[in-house]
Amino acid sequence: MLKGFRDFISRGNVIDLAVAVVIGAAFTAVVEQFTNSFLKPLIKLVSGGKDVSGTFTVGDKKTGVIFDYGSFINVLIGFILTAAVVYFLVVAPMNKLAELRKRGIAPEPEAPSDEVRLLTEIRDALVARGDGGGPQAPVRPDPRTQPPQR
Repeated sequence: MLKGFRDFISRGNVIDLAVAVVIGAAFTAVVEQFTNSFLKPLIKLVSGGKDVSGTFTVGDKKTGVIFDYGSFINVLIGFILTAAVVYFLVVAPMNKLAELRKRGIAPEPEAPSDEVRLLTEIRDALVARGDGGGPQAPVRPDPRTQPPQR
């Protein structure tokens, strides 16, 4: 069971996923701020300075249930604006770049060097043999990078 967990962690997918979540959270803050700073004021300008707001009550005023449909509409507008920002600033340019690469106009990403490819093959062979995740020998400091001892 622990070997399976070690293999799962060492695949690299977990790291990629963690990086994607962190970048996604940071990007969410950027998109929300763009929406709040530019798009919502633009909507207020077009609508004459009004927010979409409103409620209705089912039952009497004291014990009835209040439905706040205005807040839902505001969140829905925010979601649509966020989706539009993501599409036009990320998805559409990436699709255009992929199309240019397909036609041979844009340069392809650089292939890994021979050293990187060889190290990847060695790592994969060690993992397949079961030697890729064990304890490692201590690393000696490089004497060229160490300050002189007194």
